[in-house]
Amino acid sequence: MPEPTTTKSAPSPGRAGRINTGPGKLLVTLYGIFTVGAASRSLVQLTTRFEEAPLAYVLSAVAAVVYAFITLSLVRGGEGARKAALTCCGLELLGVLAVGTWTLVEPSAFPDATVWSDYGMGYLFIPVALPLTGLWWLRRGHREQAAAH
Repeated sequence: MPEPTTTKSAPSPGRAGRINTGPGKLLVTLYGIFTVGAASRSLVQLTTRFEEAPLAYVLSAVAAVVYAFITLSLVRGGEGARKAALTCCGLELLGVLAVGTWTLVEPSAFPDATVWSDYGMGYLFIPVALPLTGLWWLRRGHREQAAAH
């Protein structure tokens, strides 16, 4: 009696490379939370205290827009959304590193903190961890999708 052969099955076409499954769900959740947090904070600051720290408040609003775009891209899924989210995560990381460094080098430029101040220290460094995790997840999903085809 021949031994049964086992074959490694390929992921189903509908699931392969999906960026909003598994850990992607956690990324969607965290980016969604940061979208709401950064947007509401910057909206209040821009409308009530703009003259106190305009640069910081505008940068927080920019962060909110970036977070919202990445959230929507992750939710949408697909190759185009993956590429857009990948680009935005790279830009987000550059923003966090630039603003984080700027706030350390010239603190007087930021009389109030932004989401990205001190590399996101006020937010437990999640703002620097999110784009790193996002880049990893989006590249991993792309490799899995390429391997499935």
